[in-house]
Amino acid sequence: MNMPHNAFKAALNSSATQYGIWAGFATGYAAEIVATTGYDWMLIDGEHAPNTVPGVLAQLQAVAPYSTAPVVRAVNGDANLIKQLLDIGAQTLMIPMVETAAQAQALVRAMRYPPHGIRGVGGGLTRATRWDGVPDYLNTAHEQLCLIVQVESRTGVENVAAIAAVEGVDAVFIGPADLSIGLGHAGNPGHPEVQERIQYAVNATLAAGKACGILAPNEEDARRYQRWGCQFIAVAIDISLLRQGAMATLAHHREPAATQAPSRTY
Repeated sequence: MNMPHNAFKAALNSSATQYGIWAGFATGYAAEIVATTGYDWMLIDGEHAPNTVPGVLAQLQAVAPYSTAPVVRAVNGDANLIKQLLDIGAQTLMIPMVETAAQAQALVRAMRYPPHGIRGVGGGLTRATRWDGVPDYLNTAHEQLCLIVQVESRTGVENVAAIAAVEGVDAVFIGPADLSIGLGHAGNPGHPEVQERIQYAVNATLAAGKACGILAPNEEDARRYQRWGCQFIAVAIDISLLRQGAMATLAHHREPAATQAPSRTY
């Protein structure tokens, strides 16, 4: 059995923009629905959505037949959690709130086996090895693993060049919401200071030869970040789409009733 191919990691080397969607419902059923819609990648969110390791596993299994590539965001950079996520078959991990090169180096080590890292060996117990069906997994796993570090604080942006330069970091993902609040502009990622810091982080990441991504559900923002050089952009959030669609549908049906002239009675 061949090592599962990481289509997301391969796509980072292409010139095409990879458009993604946040998956926050924390169920395999919802994730599979999203995976049928044609996005290049989807973020299975373990930081702000109520996901557990078994729940992430169910979603990875649900989306496996589809072309949408899963990216798993851990709640933090805990090496034991990273080990579990890799063992259940996650190949692309996003780690939030990375602020220093030392943190990034520790994350790389958490994703690699000794002597290059500290990842424990699960062997035939793990989906990642297809239960020992993938030959030479221990020596080749890193080839299909992808590490995305999130830069989303003032300190992180200040150190982004050093973070991006770490060998084993494949991409940097910018979090506009957390960055805006860290810069004193809560809820306003469009503030000029926030935008300047985002562009600085994009430029520093690209200068290090790494891919840069960002969350941008607003189309104008997404187009601007694409021009700046972001190669993978999350342009939708499934929970927001459901809420917005539900509200719009209800408003559409209520509006005629509210404006209809009252019927006459005789």
